[in-house]
Amino acid sequence: MTGSSHSEERRDEESQKSMKDYYIYIMTNKSKTLYTGMTNNLNRRVYEHKNKLIEGFTKKYNIDKLIYFELFNNPKDAIRREKQIKGWIRKKKIELIESMNPEWKDLSEGI
Repeated sequence: MTGSSHSEERRDEESQKSMKDYYIYIMTNKSKTLYTGMTNNLNRRVYEHKNKLIEGFTKKYNIDKLIYFELFNNPKDAIRREKQIKGWIRKKKIELIESMNPEWKDLSEGI
């Protein structure tokens, strides 16, 4: 038997899980309709939106351009931030986007 115990292995697994990345993101379309979401895999989620693989708002309104995102290590923090942004008026969301991406470039090409 090695020097590590089952409880040490579990702690290692738990710390690896907590090291996972979580994202909040804002996407838009040609009309500048805004959609705010949260995911643990930004590349996959943007791909799903761009290719209309998800039924609902983003498919209906052709939301296909990633214009803002933030990275979190904790899902609770990401959810809290997503809810905060969703509660904002449109003007405040635009100010946030333009503070990081003034030209509203599609950021998905750089991730």
